[in-house]
Amino acid sequence: MERKISDIFFDLDHTLWDFEKNSALAFETVFSKHQIDVTLDNFLVHYIPINLKYWQLYQYDKVTQQELRYGRLKEAFDLMNYTINDETIELISVDYINYLPQFNHLFEGTTEILEYLSKKYRLHIITNGFQEVQGNKLRNANIQQYFHTVTNSETAGVKKPNPKIFEYALNQANASKECCLMIGDSLEADVMGAINCGFDAIFFNVHDTETFDNVKSIKHLLHLKEYL
Repeated sequence: MERKISDIFFDLDHTLWDFEKNSALAFETVFSKHQIDVTLDNFLVHYIPINLKYWQLYQYDKVTQQELRYGRLKEAFDLMNYTINDETIELISVDYINYLPQFNHLFEGTTEILEYLSKKYRLHIITNGFQEVQGNKLRNANIQQYFHTVTNSETAGVKKPNPKIFEYALNQANASKECCLMIGDSLEADVMGAINCGFDAIFFNVHDTETFDNVKSIKHLLHLKEYL
């Protein structure tokens, strides 16, 4: 690479930690506990795009954390015409957050690439996820030890792609932006957010999304070895 990279920042969900797989397992557990009579696959077809929509709203402070947690469930059940009261939705919401970090499937190659990169660079996390949940994910997935710092939107006070979260992470890492690289699955939040702040960036393009010509991208984490 053109730059002399010293510090690499990773997104967590959908980049290292397999959110969709772990989320499905958490819902399976919670629905069984509360005797929710829906087909998991059918629920997820509705829920996944709704969850994405709510996270994009949350990213720009258009909904609160509580509105995100309740709204995504309420809308999914409504679309399925499944009758459920608000109290049960709230219970599911809380249990889902509690169960989610107990399932810790990582994307293929995660541990291998972290082991490889940690010998050459200082590694960090920048996540829009909630502090307690993300900390549990890192610990339970046994990858916490690879990261010098973990920056989340709750402690930074802003969310990616806001440049202030990248500046906050820089200060935490005591690093220079000219020597930093961001790796994540969101073209907007991770890649463009980082580039606009002066970082270099690599797009984890696992879904083969159309991207910009000048953006470096990988489809598998181990392909990072070609750049690093």
